[in-house]
Amino acid sequence: MARPQSPDYDKRRDAILAAAAHLYAEHGFKGASVADLAKACSTSKSLIYHYFPSKDDILYAAMAAHLDALVAAAEDAAQAGGAEARLRALTHAFMRLYVGAEDSHKVLLNELDNLPPARRAEVVAKQRRIIAAVEALVRELRPDAGPLALPLTMLFFGMINWTHIWFRPGGALDADRLADMAVALMLGGLASPSL
Repeated sequence: MARPQSPDYDKRRDAILAAAAHLYAEHGFKGASVADLAKACSTSKSLIYHYFPSKDDILYAAMAAHLDALVAAAEDAAQAGGAEARLRALTHAFMRLYVGAEDSHKVLLNELDNLPPARRAEVVAKQRRIIAAVEALVRELRPDAGPLALPLTMLFFGMINWTHIWFRPGGALDADRLADMAVALMLGGLASPSL
């Protein structure tokens, strides 16, 4: 008979995912064992396996949770009005999510190849939804972009996706100001007076 879910099941599952993201961000997926995760959670391996059938499932769940938040942010931003307002809303939402989830973001960017092919395809499909949403904004803002719309989109992601490496909350710049700078660069380039 299956063990019943405890009242704090979701809270404990989320805590395991946060600890896993931290371990995988610090040591890599292959460098962190389920035993390491159990130790970080002050629990047993068997309890980890109660929540997740395999180490691969933990990695997938950590990535999917972060991606689902990004997809939801992109969908919310799509309601913000004109194209510039939507780009601004999306960039602000992404930067706020990145600041609170550096470990999850690093895992998403660095550990994709460690997922089994079917799970990797699911993650890539979610990533493509986000990319398509931004590409549609680029095409709306620059109808003349033609085949450059995708490269411009990827340049946008290049600006914001790697902030986890150097951006520190509480420094000279906050996430909202950084988002404003990224939007200004997208809309006006370095010559933009908004910078």
